[in-house]
Amino acid sequence: MKEKKLISICIPCYNEEENMGPSYRELQRVTKPPAKYSFEFVYVDNGSSDKTRGEIRKLVAKDKRVTGVFLSRNFGAEASGEAAMDHARGDAVVIYHCDMQDPANLIPVFIKKWEEGYDSVVGIYTKTEDIFPMGLVRKLFYRFFKAMSNIDVPVNAGAFSLMDRKILDALKKFPEKFRFFRGLRAWVGFKTAYVPYERKRRERGKSSYNLLDYFKHAERSFFGFSYLPLDLIIYAGLAIVGISFLFLIGYLLSIFLLGNKASEMVILLTVIMLFGGIQLLALSMVGKYVQVIVEETKSRPMYIVEEVVGIT
Repeated sequence: MKEKKLISICIPCYNEEENMGPSYRELQRVTKPPAKYSFEFVYVDNGSSDKTRGEIRKLVAKDKRVTGVFLSRNFGAEASGEAAMDHARGDAVVIYHCDMQDPANLIPVFIKKWEEGYDSVVGIYTKTEDIFPMGLVRKLFYRFFKAMSNIDVPVNAGAFSLMDRKILDALKKFPEKFRFFRGLRAWVGFKTAYVPYERKRRERGKSSYNLLDYFKHAERSFFGFSYLPLDLIIYAGLAIVGISFLFLIGYLLSIFLLGNKASEMVILLTVIMLFGGIQLLALSMVGKYVQVIVEETKSRPMYIVEEVVGIT
């Protein structure tokens, strides 16, 4: 008898003790036998200060398919997702957040798309019940990122997705630590399907994400996938140098050919603008090299595991 393929459901958690039981039961409902696949559930506790870790231990004790990965502290949302994927053994992985805002009943839909030959299946929320201004901030971020970056990440494409093992293996080859998962998922390519859904408001617990976290997330994604800011500064420097030089030439010609009276202030300001543009251009070029050096020399791990319980 042919062995069933394994699908890993990766669940990053941070202070989600109230959602551990309900989310586990919901996942059991959508993956219950008879099923064509075997499932494992990889929970990652990202340094929670509540009883999340204890709840994961309870799940490990009663379900041999559950793995608990406990990080030594909070390393950020990107790190917890990365840790879950690093410990997943499946032929495909599903990223599902423990807050239950993403509908677990879409997981069978994702699997169906995978069976149809798609390597990546990404949830796109067409409607969200987030409290203002978080929903607006999220929407603006995606539109801004899409306009400024060098890859195409669909607006409202969240982490909720399924990826084939080949994508997971490709992502593991990336050496950088300054990561933006959704951007990398789009960058690697492969055949991708998009599934629209409505994102619910959180029913239990309190979100640890705030406006500052969104700005940090935006910074990570923006500087990880776009050189446009540095390019714009270089173009601005070139423009200032060019305009200042042309103005200076024109002003000198008006003095020598037309006999206009020279103004020391005008000449001084023009020279200041000229050299200011040169400095801006030079600093921009240095910034380019510094950026490359920083990206190439990062060596700290994204996260540190304190303990792993259950299947390894």
